[in-house]
Amino acid sequence: MKTIALIAHDGKKDEMLEFVREHLDLLKKYHIIATGTTGGLIHDQTGLEVERVLSGPIGGDVQIAARVVTGEVAAVIFFIDSLERHPHDPDIQTLQRLCVVHDVPLATNPSTARLILLGSEPD
Repeated sequence: MKTIALIAHDGKKDEMLEFVREHLDLLKKYHIIATGTTGGLIHDQTGLEVERVLSGPIGGDVQIAARVVTGEVAAVIFFIDSLERHPHDPDIQTLQRLCVVHDVPLATNPSTARLILLGSEPD
């Protein structure tokens, strides 16, 4: 089963929840991993099974980046709030860079996430 990572900054969590609700039937066909708070909200509000890693600011983005490097993650959907400053910005940049280096699709907004989700085939 392919794995998709879901991450959302605080200002984008509602947008992520709306995205997940809209695509719940398709997302159920994947193994979902998410950073701590985002994963908890998704599970609590949609019932979707989610493997949670640490919250992004305390290492969750890096944990997901490590799984990108090992080939465990087929795509990353990361709704970034680019209007806010983030103390863990180096971790965010690392995750983005590793997605590029390892040719892993990375969506940073709902339109691109939709294209990735609809264009991929779950195992």
